[in-house]
Amino acid sequence: MSPLPGPPWLALTTLRPGRGGERTDVRPHRVYAGVLAGALGVLLVVAVVGAAIARAEAESEAVENASQRTEVIADAAIEPVLTDGILTGGRAALRRLDRSVCDYVIGPEVARVKLWAADGTILYSNEPRLVGQRFDLDADELEAIRAGAAGTGTGAEVTDLDEPENVYERGFGKLLEVYHPVRTPGGEVLLFELYAPYDVVSDRSDEIWGGFAFIVVGSLLALLLLMLPVLAWLLRRIRRARDERERLLQAALDASDSERRRIAATLHDGVVQELAATSYAVSGAAARASAGGDRELAGTLEVAAETVRGGIGGLRSLLVDIYPAGLDGGGLRQALDDLAAGLRGRDVRVVLQVAEEASARLGDEQAQLVFQVVRETLRNAAQHARATEVVVSLDRTASGTTLLEVADDGRGFDPAAVLAAPAHGHFGLRLLVDVARRAGASLAVRSGSGAGTTWRLEVPAA
Repeated sequence: MSPLPGPPWLALTTLRPGRGGERTDVRPHRVYAGVLAGALGVLLVVAVVGAAIARAEAESEAVENASQRTEVIADAAIEPVLTDGILTGGRAALRRLDRSVCDYVIGPEVARVKLWAADGTILYSNEPRLVGQRFDLDADELEAIRAGAAGTGTGAEVTDLDEPENVYERGFGKLLEVYHPVRTPGGEVLLFELYAPYDVVSDRSDEIWGGFAFIVVGSLLALLLLMLPVLAWLLRRIRRARDERERLLQAALDASDSERRRIAATLHDGVVQELAATSYAVSGAAARASAGGDRELAGTLEVAAETVRGGIGGLRSLLVDIYPAGLDGGGLRQALDDLAAGLRGRDVRVVLQVAEEASARLGDEQAQLVFQVVRETLRNAAQHARATEVVVSLDRTASGTTLLEVADDGRGFDPAAVLAAPAHGHFGLRLLVDVARRAGASLAVRSGSGAGTTWRLEVPAA
């Protein structure tokens, strides 16, 4: 009987040849690598966010410093040398202002200077080609001129080099422009504008980020170093818990086998022997009654003896089901035959397809694993699946592994649900998963409502 198509395979364990089973559930290097990756991720996020915060803070601080410096320059170096002749483009007024700008203003921190009239005309600039040109002032600059009457009006912003008025500043790169109102001796309010290289913002941003990064990164690294001993302790606890769980699993399996062996021995040495003696005694009494001529009594006793012998046969089948012949006796094939005999006594057809080479190449622990899987899956087919036919096949694969398949035509079940929350009578399936994992074997199941069940076990080479 081939496995029924339809439901997908559910992999319960994976094949791990040559590793003595899946004893690497928790790998320290993976845990440490995960923690390190997480720490690096946090550092990356902190770096990105910190850099953005530092940039914003640096720009705000640079704008404030530039505003203060511009106010000082305007009050100390520009307004004192202004004359009313600057309004009409007087040469003397322009030379006087240009001399002050060149001596006290232009330098590494100032790239361009402009002096605007309220109508947008550039009255002076250290770039002569701009003098006399007229451009529209934006709302903030006009507001600064209006506020100049009250002695306020300083403003700052990042320069938009795409504006026509900034055509000669494009070679300087990114700039920060700061403007401040000034007065002529006649009381005319003009707008003094200064352009500073944006490098001052970048440099200050690096300074702020450097101090911030030292504290944050140092704290994270210190936290990581403190976490490593805790992780090592937790890993030891996990390994001990895993080992204890495996010991309990093995103890449960050993206890199950021991209890089955005890029950089988008690029945065999007690009830079965007594019933056998009783059948002999009843048969003898029937023979004596027949010899004495009491045929009616002899017939009754013979029927009783036959009934007792039938009960003995049923008990012997039950003994095989409870505890089949061990692997140490007739080997794996004989043990599987005994398991099959238990189901055949329940009117379930069992077909064994065991390749001699496959069973011969199995080690003792691997043969025990195959036996346990077959026993549990046959019991499940008889008790829960209500199967009428089960096919057990054992063979070698091209890669040298041993492949066991147990397929029944029962009513099927939902493997994921049963394994997630095993109901009463289904806990053996969870034990199978743990046993296969410990042996490094792969275990998969395919089942569904009305689609039968197929178990597949792949055992690595011994």
